[in-house]
Amino acid sequence: MVLPSSNLVLEQMEMSQTVGNFQNAENASRIGPDREKGRGNGSTQCDFEPYEHRAVRLPTNNLDTLLHVIKGIMGSGILAMPDAFKNSGYALGTAATIFIGIVQSYCVHQLVRTAYELSKRKQVASMTYPETAKEAMLAGPTWMKKLAPYAGTVVNIFIFSFQLGTCCVYFVFISSNLKRVCDIYFDPIDVRIYMCFILVPIILANLVRNLKYLTPFSGISNVTIVSSLGITLYYVFRDGLGPISEKAAVGEARGFPLFFGTVLFALTCIGMIMPLENNMKRPKRFGGTFGVFNAAMVIIIFLYVTIGLLGYLKYGSGVMGSITLNLPEEEKLAQAVQIMIAIGVFLSYPLQCYVAIDIVWTQTLKPKLMEKKYKVLLPFELGVRIALVVIPFGLAVAIPKLGLFISLVGALTLSIVAISLPPFMEIGTFEHQRRGWRLIKNIALIIFGLLGLVTGTYVSIEDIVKSFST
Repeated sequence: MVLPSSNLVLEQMEMSQTVGNFQNAENASRIGPDREKGRGNGSTQCDFEPYEHRAVRLPTNNLDTLLHVIKGIMGSGILAMPDAFKNSGYALGTAATIFIGIVQSYCVHQLVRTAYELSKRKQVASMTYPETAKEAMLAGPTWMKKLAPYAGTVVNIFIFSFQLGTCCVYFVFISSNLKRVCDIYFDPIDVRIYMCFILVPIILANLVRNLKYLTPFSGISNVTIVSSLGITLYYVFRDGLGPISEKAAVGEARGFPLFFGTVLFALTCIGMIMPLENNMKRPKRFGGTFGVFNAAMVIIIFLYVTIGLLGYLKYGSGVMGSITLNLPEEEKLAQAVQIMIAIGVFLSYPLQCYVAIDIVWTQTLKPKLMEKKYKVLLPFELGVRIALVVIPFGLAVAIPKLGLFISLVGALTLSIVAISLPPFMEIGTFEHQRRGWRLIKNIALIIFGLLGLVTGTYVSIEDIVKSFST
């Protein structure tokens, strides 16, 4: 589950007129008058250097960017990793998490290379993900050019779906942890009732239009999540992990799609990449074998494997959608962890929702209303903000299954934008990627993502249906 790095998000959204870390680059620094130059020929037509034309008000150094990547990825999704290992087994889960992390990292590098090459051809300082997708289709063979008008919209739809799904997960996550604590002191009630309790506070928080007012709350969110993770590790190590012989090294084949969706949901940072790379003082240091991104991913993958492995070895098949739900319910410290993690995720909801607001309001509805000469736009914007809380709330009430919801969101939305689309864009952008082993490699990645989409979505939905029939 991606919890955006609050300072980065705020800086990026202030620099551009869009809102959201997926769509932050306004591209106000477009340079060349002839933006059709170099399209479709598979090679760069000039010596234009995009990095030299980026006007960044507050550029980040390598260390800043490294920390932003780590903070941006390592959200509460790490607490779902033991549940993922339950579906895969500890041996397969360890190997597969590393493999998925490597694949996802490679696809990030593909996206960055493609965006850089197309920016160079188009003589612009930078591009957003949707813009890169469109230009990559236009640079490809004739059949790909026909997809160009829809490419940016498709990317936005998947990103929006991911953000909306993440907001649904937030509702389930917050209410599940609150229920765990409150059931000790009050008569147990359905988790959906807790969702109703938090609905109005989340709506009010989402009505805040100025991101500066959210800065202190985002800082509190980061502190509570990190503190909760630390205390959870204490409980994992306390009293030992138990005999490993009682845990499955390799899980059932049917559980792997659920594992895939959960890991992809927890690890994916594809939407952060363009804002982060565009905002660096030395963007060339972002990629490369020993670049900033790879260094961050090594740390992230290590932490995720560690939490997933230790959490599963500790609680076995009884591990829940969030490992915090397995903590001893009678202990005050464990209760504090569950309350803190609920507060931390609650405070991060407005920032997470800003991405969806940007796509629906800033990019889509607002321009259309302005074309129709509407003078008062505030009621429409507030309506969008309320709807983007009520819709996830309704979906969460309908499917209050945390682990299954995380797997569904990951498989359904991220298999395409995080794995399948970057190699597809690379095929369109670079002519030499359309033949030989490079083509085979990219086709294999596309198929891998599509298989994850189909199998992960199918198994998640099937298990959700079964959970309601039992």
